[in-house]
Amino acid sequence: MPGARILSRQNRAVQGQLVARRRSTDIVQLKFTLVAGPVPIIMSNHTRTDIAESERHELEHTLERLGHPRFHARQIFQWVYKRGITDFALMSDLGRDLRAQLAESCVITTPVVERQERSQDGTVKFLLRLADGRHIESVFIPDETPAGPDGSPRAARITFCVSTQVGCAMKCAFCLTGKMGIDRSLTAGEIAGQVRVLARELGFLETRFNIVLMGMGEPLHNYEETMKALRVLADEHGFAMSARRMTLSTVGVLPALERLATEPLMPNLAISLHATTEDQRDLLVPINRKYGLKELLDACRRFPLKRRERITFEYVLLREVNDTPEDARRLVKLLHGIKGKVNLLPLNEAAGIPFERPSDDRVNSFARILADHGIPVSVRKSRGRDIRAACGQLITESDRKAPGARLAMLMDQ
Repeated sequence: MPGARILSRQNRAVQGQLVARRRSTDIVQLKFTLVAGPVPIIMSNHTRTDIAESERHELEHTLERLGHPRFHARQIFQWVYKRGITDFALMSDLGRDLRAQLAESCVITTPVVERQERSQDGTVKFLLRLADGRHIESVFIPDETPAGPDGSPRAARITFCVSTQVGCAMKCAFCLTGKMGIDRSLTAGEIAGQVRVLARELGFLETRFNIVLMGMGEPLHNYEETMKALRVLADEHGFAMSARRMTLSTVGVLPALERLATEPLMPNLAISLHATTEDQRDLLVPINRKYGLKELLDACRRFPLKRRERITFEYVLLREVNDTPEDARRLVKLLHGIKGKVNLLPLNEAAGIPFERPSDDRVNSFARILADHGIPVSVRKSRGRDIRAACGQLITESDRKAPGARLAMLMDQ
């Protein structure tokens, strides 16, 4: 009866309100998951397979479904990744019928370059628009390597700094990206797509380069899509990147870090440490309240490393906060028994960040204490500071800002 159906719906609504009151934490978590998850690309007419989101074995299945041999997947990967071609009509070693079918049933979604900014030091920041209109930033970092033993120059080391999320949920106190909040996670195709776009735009499709997952977002907070993107980039018929040319930086999402330790494709690991006591890290890196410093370092001790590999510990130096000689000596004790090295990052100051960059003398003093105790240490030279492309400075200025992003932009005016 209609009346009974209405009453039933009302009862269910009341029950739902009671459940919501009893399980408010679960409701918040559900909302967080929905916001942070990757968003699939929806085509206007009918759903088409997005090759940008496919590993090669998945593309092979697509080709079989279309009635074509699996080996064409190798050819398509070479066109997309080695040659930067996304127009099926230009894939000349594919048959005419196959190209027509691909154009009808598949797409290759690629981020669009909206703006490039070039720093005085050669760093280039890219503002990229995704298919749903959201924006991310990626950075090209050129770095001349030291001269050879005979004084001859060596080739430049090419690095792409890649984002894994639109914004970031980690809320690190010294990071401008954290002020955006989290909008959503990127898909594997959007992560790998940044590499395709930068390699194409900069003319590096046939050049070896490195990638660092140190852009917007926490890679291990988007585990599945991040690892899938790395597998795509490593495919022998695509960019054929070796794991040693990939670096994943994380604040220490422990369950995902433990899982990473079991992966067949394991990138270099960089841990964003930034503090030497639990209380200090609670304030600077809030996820420490869930996964503490001791637990994180214990996981690092268990992390499998090859003979010449080391875990990089990143440490942002904040004036009179975590840059004292006592901090340096505590850091030495914390890293005891871990095969690691320390990368010191003097703060890249930005409006809205309530910390200051320490003096060079203070930075050098900190580094000297580590070196005197046998810990390999380097001081990262900030790149792209004049275009806000340096570490911790990435924040998009799109129309769809999270509340934190709007606040950061107002403070930067």
